[in-house]
Amino acid sequence: MRIGIDIGGTFTDFVFFDEQTGQFETFKTLSTPTKPEEAVLFGLKSKPLTAKPHIVHGSTVATNALLERKGAITALITTVGFQDILEIGRQNRPDIYDLSSRRPSALVPPALRFGITERIDHQGQVIQPLDLSELDKLIELLRRANVSAVAVSFLFSFLYSEHEEQVASRLRQAGFFVSASNEVLPEFREYERTSTTTVNAYISPIMDRYLARLEQESGAADFRVMQSNGGSIRASKARREAVRCVLSGPAGGVVGARYVAQKAGFGQLITFDMGGTSTDVSLCDGDIQITTEGEIGGLPIRIPIIDIHTVGAGGGSIAHVDAGGALRVGPESAGANPGPICYDQGGTEPTVTDANLILGRLPANQFLGGQMTLNQAATKIAMEQLARQANLTAHLGLTLAQTVAAGIITIANAHMERALRVISVQRGYDPREFTLVSFGGAGGLHAVELARALNIPKLLIPPHASTLSAFGMLTAEVIKDYARTVMLTGETSYAELAGRMEQLISQGRAEVMTEGVPEYDIRLEPLLDMRYQGQSYELMIPLSEQFLSNFHTTHEYTYGYSEPTMPIEIVNIRLRVLGYLPPPPLPEVESGSIHELLKPFDRKFTILANQLVDTPFYRGADIQPSQQILGPAVVVHSDTTVFIGQGDVLQMDKYRNLLIRVELNASKGTLATRQSGLGKTKTGTQSFTEKQSNIKEK
Repeated sequence: MRIGIDIGGTFTDFVFFDEQTGQFETFKTLSTPTKPEEAVLFGLKSKPLTAKPHIVHGSTVATNALLERKGAITALITTVGFQDILEIGRQNRPDIYDLSSRRPSALVPPALRFGITERIDHQGQVIQPLDLSELDKLIELLRRANVSAVAVSFLFSFLYSEHEEQVASRLRQAGFFVSASNEVLPEFREYERTSTTTVNAYISPIMDRYLARLEQESGAADFRVMQSNGGSIRASKARREAVRCVLSGPAGGVVGARYVAQKAGFGQLITFDMGGTSTDVSLCDGDIQITTEGEIGGLPIRIPIIDIHTVGAGGGSIAHVDAGGALRVGPESAGANPGPICYDQGGTEPTVTDANLILGRLPANQFLGGQMTLNQAATKIAMEQLARQANLTAHLGLTLAQTVAAGIITIANAHMERALRVISVQRGYDPREFTLVSFGGAGGLHAVELARALNIPKLLIPPHASTLSAFGMLTAEVIKDYARTVMLTGETSYAELAGRMEQLISQGRAEVMTEGVPEYDIRLEPLLDMRYQGQSYELMIPLSEQFLSNFHTTHEYTYGYSEPTMPIEIVNIRLRVLGYLPPPPLPEVESGSIHELLKPFDRKFTILANQLVDTPFYRGADIQPSQQILGPAVVVHSDTTVFIGQGDVLQMDKYRNLLIRVELNASKGTLATRQSGLGKTKTGTQSFTEKQSNIKEK
């Protein structure tokens, strides 16, 4: 039995795959935010298992510990004179015109930042030897301050790591958890390296305790954790390097969406994952896009992660009236406890899910396959109260509750549309060339309108879309990323670069093989970070004998120009090692008879374009590949609901994906695309976040 588990802000999702029978089973339970492992253990106990399962888990534990500042008490040890590097950071601000802008406070307070005598020059030569005698007094200070984790990041440790290794060894002998920068991120740029190392020290002890309990009580034969880069690693590794798992849940969704879409014949995708708390979007132009310029809670994290853009809009996003009397939605969420009002779990503030219920798009008696009956009466009262707070009057033909509910959906859709434009139009991609892949528990209720707003002609909704992130974890390969700063000239030969890569290749092969992957199932992707001399940003270029010409071509394609006569710098060598793990095969269904008439199980009035429209409701399990549904209509699955609008056409493929042809207004959504001046990259490894920051800088 292989099990994928994804913890969300509202629900914890499970996908069970029985390798002997080839059968899938999905399960959802409300998350337990204060003790997230409780929901996981409850879900595992709900299904009797005949053998020890193989588990892949995506968790928000590391992310929440970082965002809520509930990590371990952490100290920083660095080269003397550089103790305040986390406070100084960079000069950039998120909004250069905001005079009251404030940077997030450092994870380590000034009293716990320590300098130690040592110094290496820019060529890796020792200028000042390490004085280990200073550590004895320092260890006593750390103990008196109840420090449990220590980040060690010396100024030039990426060139000479021995000093860090000695300090880390002594601290580990003293009983501290240690995060050393030469182990986490051996690259130049001291602020980003120190920030990433400190984040790892701050959250790893929390992740360690969490995973230790799950490993022990789950009885798993193999317990793996999803990484932010789209691959999985053993829990023992994740417990030491939790920074690699801060976006594990959303990463599982992108991996699962790409796998399902490729099986269905679609290569250019925009993924749309709308859960209870937030919405995550990503763009795949053939390949999943990777960035090394991630940021969580305002703190830079420079490990490779899937390029995902997140907004605080989900099914649980709370609608409220601001100080100016305007209706707002999010980013605050009702979460799992108390949840939306209609869940009848004590919620009192209207949410997006409540709005969909009032608009008639959610069947009150069929939610979660009938496991939960939605409280429509309490929701209606709260909506009317919100409408009066916003001084709204009922739209012609609608009730007051329906009017404010329609406004909530419009505002929520605007937030999510803006996020979709950030990763597509604003980066030079035409959404009309892509397929929108919608998943997450709430995605199906909003995806068609968002596709229409961006002129995206095709929409794909996988079966069990609400648990796709958990499914994606079962399809993930083992992936490990390695990097070294080399600072070489463009005149460096291919042979020398390949030789320098050999050490990373040997390390990568060995470590992936310890994950249970045979050597013949390992793929290598060697890369170079390259730039023109004088630039402060790099492009990732595959290592080949044509790396110079490929750099010029990629630079022109990405930024609109190239300078073949300018000297080139090779900043970092990178290696991505992928270990193939066979994904679960997607079950196929045979086409039914074209003469079979699909009958709705119910008809209700829903609100569409501020009008009451008689709408048929269909059960997703009743639809066959040969049948079509013309919108407006609602398709009800046991774990999600899909709403399609006027003129949209829905059909099911052999994998039970819902394929929707969206009725478009040809005049909408094209101007912004034509006016966008940004180019797109031909390489799947180029960071879009990096591209944006580079253009602003340039």
